[in-house]
Amino acid sequence: MTNPSIVDSHCHLDFPDFDGEIPDLIKRANDAGVERMVTICTRLRNEPSVRAIADAHDCVFYAAGTHPMSAAEEPLTSVDELLTIAKHPKMVGIGETGLDYHYTSESGEIQKQSLRIHIDAARESGLPLIIHARAADDDMAEILREGYDNGAYTCVMHCFSSSAELAKAALDLDFYLSMSGIATFNKSQDLRDIFAAAPIDRVLVETDSPYLAPVPHRGKRNEPAFSAHTAQVGAEVFGVDYATFAAQTTANFDRLFAKASAWVKS
Repeated sequence: MTNPSIVDSHCHLDFPDFDGEIPDLIKRANDAGVERMVTICTRLRNEPSVRAIADAHDCVFYAAGTHPMSAAEEPLTSVDELLTIAKHPKMVGIGETGLDYHYTSESGEIQKQSLRIHIDAARESGLPLIIHARAADDDMAEILREGYDNGAYTCVMHCFSSSAELAKAALDLDFYLSMSGIATFNKSQDLRDIFAAAPIDRVLVETDSPYLAPVPHRGKRNEPAFSAHTAQVGAEVFGVDYATFAAQTTANFDRLFAKASAWVKS
């Protein structure tokens, strides 16, 4: 019996944690039912190597942007630069971008500037924005709404672990919340409650690997195959069986990441 198909909507396959192991890692993911994954470029100077991983593996797509924690260290991107990268057939999202005031509050202003550029690129490209938010809920909600008022765009709140208020602000804009291994931790009941209150058609699953391995692998290196453990908890949160949750989150991914859904090997 094969495992129901799911998607790891956010991982980092270019990180050195996976050096020399990507073919085996993808096989383990496929064996676990993870049929597709999106690997995320967090510094645009690394975009060629991230793109190469996607080009080498049919089931891997990629997104590119400047991570907020790197915003002060990297050259400020432009809408045109992001739109040029977005022309690649397997480049399916803008980001990750966002705000992180937990580790890098001192660069808050350049983070905001970078975020607004990424929002504009998401709007113009039609690709979903991929948001990292930590300890910046009020500013994040304000900038996302401000950007939407200037013209609609789509978005996923990656590895969502923020407040119910930010979840509501995102959902009110018809954005998506992505469930990571954090949702499986014993201490995360409040987070599970936030997801339970969300529409099930606005939820994705991810690993953020190599980080945040779900129970029962917590504390170890994460990898795309482990998104199946998070999806199992997601099914419990929504009170549905695993196959139903897997099918729903896959449909959600295909709706949001329409370019990935439409991709056909040339």
